[in-house]
Amino acid sequence: MSVQTESEMRTDRAVWAAVDAEGEREERQLELIASENHASREVMAAMGSVLTNKYAEGYPGKRYYGGCEHVDVVEDIARARAKELFGAAAANVQPHSGTQANMAACIALLAPGDRILAMSLDHGGHLSHGHPKNFSGIFYAIESYGVEKGSERIDMDRVREKALATRPKVILAGASAYSRTLDFPAFAAIAREVGAKLLVDMAHIAGLVAARQHPTPVGHADVVTMTTHKTLRGPRGGLVLSDEETMKKINSALFPGVQGGPLMHVVAAKAIALREASSPAFVAYQKRVIENARTLAAHLEQRGLRVVSGGTDNHLMLVDVTATGLTGKAAEDALSRVDLTCNKNLIPYDQKPPMQASGIRLGTPAVTTRGLAPEHMARLAGWIADVLAKPADESVLRRVRDEVAEVARAFPIYPRG
Repeated sequence: MSVQTESEMRTDRAVWAAVDAEGEREERQLELIASENHASREVMAAMGSVLTNKYAEGYPGKRYYGGCEHVDVVEDIARARAKELFGAAAANVQPHSGTQANMAACIALLAPGDRILAMSLDHGGHLSHGHPKNFSGIFYAIESYGVEKGSERIDMDRVREKALATRPKVILAGASAYSRTLDFPAFAAIAREVGAKLLVDMAHIAGLVAARQHPTPVGHADVVTMTTHKTLRGPRGGLVLSDEETMKKINSALFPGVQGGPLMHVVAAKAIALREASSPAFVAYQKRVIENARTLAAHLEQRGLRVVSGGTDNHLMLVDVTATGLTGKAAEDALSRVDLTCNKNLIPYDQKPPMQASGIRLGTPAVTTRGLAPEHMARLAGWIADVLAKPADESVLRRVRDEVAEVARAFPIYPRG
């Protein structure tokens, strides 16, 4: 087979123009969306490999198709690395996403109509934890717990009261917009008391857990799900951990339950990301992610922006923009104009609708991957505060945009050469 140059392969000008524009956008903008990160070149190379050609329905040694001897090796490597990294007895690396990992977990643990107790979406939960238009809200009866008005933190005594009152079959712990440490032993104790299974969705904190910078749910939860592309800094996809007996149910629930053939090029990329996550450099990275987040939150508060719950223990924070006179949507748009990317987000007890919201969610995984350190966080907080104070002032926007560009150039995502 002849080797083609990149220019010879890039014949679809319309598609590659959009791809190149996205690459330029990522390099130009500082990514503050807490659920995004920048994967390594090796992870991306695996996703563009010949493994994308292979159909591999089933599991290693038990495939529906022939010719799977090499992809079997890849999947076995990924499963072994996941088990070792997280200290789990069994792993499934096939989920296409975190939501499909949650679907498989729910099918394995529940019957249609059974009750789930999960974190309220408007207090920081995830769509797959009970949104009425999501599979979770369609097929299961959802009860919710949230954060307290004063502390804006989860009160485990209140969670216990709700569990005793509702008697769920599954208690779901995990969030997409909660900045404090989750108490997995307490969740497990409540689940045992009410006869429920504990499902932990650690999509956001998987990288922190891998680096031992957040307590692990493994050993406390019956099933642990996650994504591989957030703090874990791998390809877009999902992963499930459990004991060996439960994994038999998970495997059947995933295939043929909710998926057909796995994306073997993505499984290979997961294997590479899991190897990367086992390195001392990754531990240092996660420590810096948390340090950056805490420093950014502190400087935002010094500039008069209220951080929900008063700070953060992990990689993200919610910022209440009410005092600026802006909605979360307007704040997101204003920051986008100076190449700071974030997302609008409901804050606890928000009075605004979700598409407007009263807050923005900020995270430090992506900027930390670029190399930004705590000393850059004061400057970043200053840019955010300046823009939100004067979102229509072109001189402010121009100054901040130029300063952001200077930092982005100094810390490229993928250095040339």
